[in-house]
Amino acid sequence: MLNTETPSTRHPDLDTYATPALLDAFIDDQTAAVAAVKAAAPQLAAAVDAALPRIRAGGRLLYAGAGTSGRLGVLDSVELYPTFSWPRERAVAVIAGGPGAMFVAVEGAEDDRAQGAADMAALNPGPNDVALLLAASGGTPYVLGAIEAARAAGALTIGIANNPGAPVAQQAEIGVTLDTGAEVISGSTRLKAGTAQKIALNTFSSALMVRLNKVYGNLMVDLKATNVKLVKRAVALTVRASGASEADAQAALAQCDNHVKTALVMLKRGVGVDQARALLDAAEGSVSRALST
Repeated sequence: MLNTETPSTRHPDLDTYATPALLDAFIDDQTAAVAAVKAAAPQLAAAVDAALPRIRAGGRLLYAGAGTSGRLGVLDSVELYPTFSWPRERAVAVIAGGPGAMFVAVEGAEDDRAQGAADMAALNPGPNDVALLLAASGGTPYVLGAIEAARAAGALTIGIANNPGAPVAQQAEIGVTLDTGAEVISGSTRLKAGTAQKIALNTFSSALMVRLNKVYGNLMVDLKATNVKLVKRAVALTVRASGASEADAQAALAQCDNHVKTALVMLKRGVGVDQARALLDAAEGSVSRALST
């Protein structure tokens, strides 16, 4: 049996536990997810470094998965826009069973290899694209089909699985194995296997965005202020990073559509909107370089 399918030897009497012990069993087991991602850090670093030149050249992030893995891929793709102003069309996800599978499990969809290939091919992948293929078992036919289509188009393929020697990791150009082992509830990979995938995706995409100059220091300065909360966050970030007053920060942000990076350059360099944008463009979006030139 696969590691993810093997019943856990730690909690054979799980159904008899009192509620506090039951919760402890679930919570404590999640620490293995962190350890699994930590062990895979070299592979994740290789994935970031391989993806970076392709994305800089205009490529996209393409995600494919089934069930929990597919939903996690969708989640990562969707959150890049508000967090980093990453264009929606450059982070696209497909999931076995189609968009409706985000909300209702579509049984059997993961077994359709041809559909996985067709869904990936429909995205028209190219040599600058980066495909992230997710499967806890590592052998999901839908995901294997997606890998075939992405590789045939010349896209970089990154396979993320939770079992050693998994086909998804082996058939991708870069394999990332998150060896989380047996689940507290045997085979329920929505537990720590899913947690590990979420951590790995967060780590990969966030590191990539840092390398793409979406962060200044450790501040999220390229967010898309699409609601009241995010507008307030933009003001707070501008005040913190520039040392300006809240009133001056608000005034600068009002001139540049609440773009924190532009406001920071305006305030710290004492320039107008157009010159701040020109400095950022010349620095490839790096606030640090725009402030030092």
